[in-house]
Amino acid sequence: MIIVFGSINVDLVTKVARIPRPGETVTGDAYQRLPGGKGANQALAARRAGAEVRMLGAVGDDAFAEPALVNLREAGVDLSSVRRTDRPTGVAFIVVDAEGRNAITVAAGANTAVEATAVERLDLGAQDILLLQREIPDAAGESAARSAKAAGARVVLNFAPSGVIPDSYLALVDILILNEHEAADLVSALAIDTGSHAALADALQIRFGTDVVVTLGAAGAVGWSNGIEHRTAALPVNVVDTTGAGDTFVGIFTAALAEGTSFGDALRRGSIAGSLACTCSGAQAGIPTRRAIDAAMNEHPHRG
Repeated sequence: MIIVFGSINVDLVTKVARIPRPGETVTGDAYQRLPGGKGANQALAARRAGAEVRMLGAVGDDAFAEPALVNLREAGVDLSSVRRTDRPTGVAFIVVDAEGRNAITVAAGANTAVEATAVERLDLGAQDILLLQREIPDAAGESAARSAKAAGARVVLNFAPSGVIPDSYLALVDILILNEHEAADLVSALAIDTGSHAALADALQIRFGTDVVVTLGAAGAVGWSNGIEHRTAALPVNVVDTTGAGDTFVGIFTAALAEGTSFGDALRRGSIAGSLACTCSGAQAGIPTRRAIDAAMNEHPHRG
């Protein structure tokens, strides 16, 4: 099973001609209210890939709670460990420009009330994966990771949003997933001499025993497992909205690992799924099904 301990949000999305500069106001014609949150997005992606998924998180006792959970419920994600709190359901404010690029501001709300004790109460083992992100407090994520590791489960952390992270947290992570900007931030934080992704992967492997994946947008993804480099290309697609593409990659990649797929093949499935996610608006609407991913892989059999 994949246990996703993370954020659950409602996304308020508007399309604009360009992303505003600091102090500038731009206008959009309308907005959409869509389910989102990095944790929820990744849980839905893993479930659509065929994995058994349990979501651990928190929502408010408000009008946004059910809209935030609707896609997870319909997909069959286990929501029995999602708490209701007196804090408002998390909200992400998203603007998407004419080229499909986005800028996001998140109001955490109920996501700050998540409890790592929910992980301790689960009967985890070596067949399970705990999937984490950073839209919940790092202290809760680290505590959950410690419980999962003690039970023999693997821990995957998506280093998003970026920022300072304790070494004690990184030491509990089996696979760390970052985009290029997050990788650059971590290179700086760890005072690595060169900014190359390979150098970052080497440093994390030596210091913490952590495998690393760096997503590269339209260039695909690169990963290192046990010191071996794996590269995969993205699919050429008509980009509508990149919101949720990274979460789709993470969820599909983790689902592939959970069913015993090799690291390199899981990387390829994640990259193809992330590409497909860019063809629709919204973080969750574009997450592809297992059938769609299989079809794309068959159509593009050798994209390394």
